Amino acid sequence: MSTPEADASAQLTVVNDDAVPAPGVLPRVRLVLLLLYGLVALVVFWDVGIPFDREGVILWTCGALLIACIGRPPRDALVLVRDWIPFTLFLLAYDYTRGMADTLGIPVREHEMIVADEVAGAGRIPTVRLQQWLYDPAQVHWYDVAVTLVYISHFFAVYVIAGVLWARNRERFGRFVRRFLALTTLGLATYILFPATPPWLASQHGEVGDISRISGRGWQALGLHRAESVLSKGQGTVNQVAAMPSLHAAFAVLVCAFFWRAAPWWGRALLLAYPVAMAFALVYSGEHYLIDVAVGWVYVGAVMVGVAWLERRWRDRRPPRPDPAIPDAAPTA
Repeated sequence: MSTPEADASAQLTVVNDDAVPAPGVLPRVRLVLLLLYGLVALVVFWDVGIPFDREGVILWTCGALLIACIGRPPRDALVLVRDWIPFTLFLLAYDYTRGMADTLGIPVREHEMIVADEVAGAGRIPTVRLQQWLYDPAQVHWYDVAVTLVYISHFFAVYVIAGVLWARNRERFGRFVRRFLALTTLGLATYILFPATPPWLASQHGEVGDISRISGRGWQALGLHRAESVLSKGQGTVNQVAAMPSLHAAFAVLVCAFFWRAAPWWGRALLLAYPVAMAFALVYSGEHYLIDVAVGWVYVGAVMVGVAWLERRWRDRRPPRPDPAIPDAAPTA
């Protein structure tokens, strides 16, 4: 037998159910909007071209993260702005100062990398060997397509990973971004103090054998000629003597090293394959010497160790939080 209190509670429940969406509605709305967002992105990329600029990639990533905030506390959107604006401003400053070597008058290095690669290649530069074996100017092979896809993943992978980490685990997002920014800063300092030419540019100077810049030719087989044009235009506007170290190679290893411990055996196989494939793509396409790749890998090791050490120091210096389970000591008389 129902009581007046139970009837009132039931009526209140009905009213609340009508006014507030069921718990499962907002996640479904969020998923539908994310799918629509992805569809719009694909249409835009196909029509206008894939955005290889850092600002465009970050804007598209943050747009997806804003949709992911639907149904969550409003402060999540504010946290998104707080976390990503400093990140973006730092990268814009990096792009602005990357060509500083041109204004400082520091001589551009060329022979050091050639000598190092000749030693590694037993007398011949690995890029020259690979292009003589594999490159066919009259035909785009399947591995040319794979090289292009691996090469351009550099422009997306780090930011997509950062976006996923931000949505799922803010603490890991912070750890990943700190390592990424430290690696970027170390690379930038090297570009300024040690400007160096890539293999394709050294070939144009007559310092090495015939080397073609073929990192974007895979777009031809895919029919994405606009993407190839956008990539070529972007490559023509950046600092051409920022080859040492290879941040393409370094970021691929950073992804591998950051997720290595938590990955299963098959995940580790995929993680390991990424930097290996990136190294092959960079050397074969004429974008970097083998020594550029090796130095980029060494930089990742230094950053992983150095940032982890700084994080431990910072944690040790933070005052301990009081344990709420332990009451304060009674005042003495």
